[in-house]
Amino acid sequence: MKASFHEIAGAISQANRIVILSHVRPDCDAIGSQLALALSLQQLGKEVSAWNEDGLPESYRFLKKSALIHQPPSEAEDFDLAIALDTANQERLGTALRAVRRVNLWINIDHHASNPCYGDLVYIDKIAPATGQIVYEFLLSEGFPLPSAAADAIYAAISTDTGSFRYANVTARTFEIGAELLRSGVNAAAIANKLYESYPKRRVQLLGQILPEVHFDADDQIASMSLTKKTKQQLEIQPDDIDGLIDYVRSVEPVVVAIFFEELPEGKVRISMRSKDDRVDVNKICSEFGGGGHPRAAGARIRGSLEEVRSKVLQRVFHEITKSL
Repeated sequence: MKASFHEIAGAISQANRIVILSHVRPDCDAIGSQLALALSLQQLGKEVSAWNEDGLPESYRFLKKSALIHQPPSEAEDFDLAIALDTANQERLGTALRAVRRVNLWINIDHHASNPCYGDLVYIDKIAPATGQIVYEFLLSEGFPLPSAAADAIYAAISTDTGSFRYANVTARTFEIGAELLRSGVNAAAIANKLYESYPKRRVQLLGQILPEVHFDADDQIASMSLTKKTKQQLEIQPDDIDGLIDYVRSVEPVVVAIFFEELPEGKVRISMRSKDDRVDVNKICSEFGGGGHPRAAGARIRGSLEEVRSKVLQRVFHEITKSL
């Protein structure tokens, strides 16, 4: 049963030691949501830790006070309250989950359609385009502090998960929140410059390696690109260097589904999938491979070689497209 903002606020008010967690390979929505909520709760006098298995990605270090986000400690700790943000499956908290030894209450706040509603207090809004938008509405509704660094983090979270307010998940309320944040002092141009115009050189070199190898299938309705472990090692690629690369093939006009395959250690392949048509639900496809997400944006980690995973995923997407379109 969906918890109310008031119930979540009540649980926070009764807790002193709080840990805020997000998923492995965090995107800006995860980091921004964590940071904003942590800064707000700190102003309420709470003892707050903010952990992520991968720590703070290099590309989001420009966010003020972002050094608050750390990798989890090697020794597990006890908390009054644990809050999972933007994490569709509890196991995706990774080592951050294992670093929580004992906790009195779990809160789960998310916007992924595939979230199974784990936790004691659950707030899932599948319509919200970003968890950052939910966090903003929560802070506003309950009269919690919104320091300037938290406002910046929320704006960055919403901007990235909506494709700079371009995707179909954007609502009128999303634009209203953007305006409210700008009136509060957020510098949208400065944040956009850091998010979209400040890439490291190795990202351009990576594009030069993988774009010539893009594959088109199903009369150009499926576009896929692959990243091998060898290329990552050669270019010293960081996880956040890969964010958004799928949009290069997603934006090709005939493409309906874009897929990014990333070879991982230990015989696994990470897939990221995007759909441009509501009739092709990539959340459903990725759920069949143990992943999930949203109808138009989802992912999974699949055991097998890059060639094996590519073959079976492409076959499944081809079947869905021929059946649905």
